[in-house]
Amino acid sequence: MYFYCEKCKKKYAPNSHAYQCECGGLFRLHHDIGDIPAETVSLGEGVTPMVPFRSGKLDFLLKLEGSQPTGSFKDRGAHRLVNELCKLGIKKIALDSAGNAGAAIAAYAAAADIACEVYVPADISKEKLEQITAYGAKIHKVAGGRMQACATVKQKLGDAYYASHVYNPLFIEGVKTLAYETYEQLGRKVPDFVVVPVGNGTLLLGLYLGFMEIGRLPQIVAVQSTKCAPLYEAFHGLEPLKKQQTAAQAIRIEHPKRQLEMLKALKNCNGDVVVVPDEEIMEAQQRLGSKGLYVELTSAAALAGAEKYFQGGKPDNYRVVLPMTATGLKR
Repeated sequence: MYFYCEKCKKKYAPNSHAYQCECGGLFRLHHDIGDIPAETVSLGEGVTPMVPFRSGKLDFLLKLEGSQPTGSFKDRGAHRLVNELCKLGIKKIALDSAGNAGAAIAAYAAAADIACEVYVPADISKEKLEQITAYGAKIHKVAGGRMQACATVKQKLGDAYYASHVYNPLFIEGVKTLAYETYEQLGRKVPDFVVVPVGNGTLLLGLYLGFMEIGRLPQIVAVQSTKCAPLYEAFHGLEPLKKQQTAAQAIRIEHPKRQLEMLKALKNCNGDVVVVPDEEIMEAQQRLGSKGLYVELTSAAALAGAEKYFQGGKPDNYRVVLPMTATGLKR
């Protein structure tokens, strides 16, 4: 197993403290299919429920990722990343996060006795900050938003390993388990569509790579807020608009580092990107709550996006899966 540059193909050892190639390219992971590390750390992560949900005349299947140990799908990536870091002997990590990834990686690092520092935007929600702090991580608040937190941690890494859920391909590798799990729960069948909220793209890319290994791709529909939609603009060839604050904080990413990878993945699976206003995201969250499902606003974006994409209807036999990325307790 090794990292290699997406641009120049130069190889790097996974324990390298470089977080991207010297040419500026991002890392991808080379490994043998089925190469799963010996599990050193577990918090009880596992199969999440898939439940039917009817929205008007549309039927969807909701994958409830909020039942993971720290409350979001990010536990899948954190589990694989931290287990590999244990294998590599890494004892100190740093990362940046708007909340969910920080909580997931901090929790697994705590279980692995790995020192962890998390750089967060100064406007992080109180609930997410309290969760990360509960795992014993050292917090650094950074003014200037999510992208500034990313810039700051890279400047102050010192001897810490950059355990980024965006830069480190081991994290995306862990997210692939969602594709395999969905496949098994559908009776070893690939869904026709998967509709996902997208910020940095770890969920989209993990699903894409997982289904690639399975051997058949669903059509992946990415959903973004109208207030911050860089992938939508790039996919549809539109002029970039000024990015604004959005209620769906977890997908408020102005310049996704892996946007080119996401665009290629969407092209290869005949996918699409849609945008929905914050008002429709909040309404979707309320409708889910009225049926006993409490999810964070970013999760509700998947439902709002699916309703928009299929507003003309869909064949009854089409299986459409919506990952509900995190519990509503993740404010």
